[in-house]
Amino acid sequence: MKLGFDFMGFTVDKKNSLSYHHLIVPRRNSKEYGIGEGYLFWNGAILRQDTSHDYLHLIEAKDYEIFLAITSEMIDENVKGYLDLENLRRINDLLTAFEREHCSDRGKKGKLLIKDSYLKRVKL
Repeated sequence: MKLGFDFMGFTVDKKNSLSYHHLIVPRRNSKEYGIGEGYLFWNGAILRQDTSHDYLHLIEAKDYEIFLAITSEMIDENVKGYLDLENLRRINDLLTAFEREHCSDRGKKGKLLIKDSYLKRVKL
């Protein structure tokens, strides 16, 4: 909240717009790994639910390699203990590459998969 952006460089204006994204151990596997629901500092990133979080899951479904690369950058931010501009720039580059490749992709109802709100990030 203090910085005004999340782990992926999307603007944050309200605390209640934030959500927890499991980075290393997915929530569905957390109990079998003995970490409860998996809501632990080292296992997560704080993302804005209606933009970066939803967008990241779209990327996961469409281009798993880019999803893993973005996840790796967020894990690195977690290890460092702060949101690093270099990580955010690499995330932005990955998002831009995804957008170039999938800019015309449409869902079942014919709407573009990449929403305008996904394109509005902090300028780095």
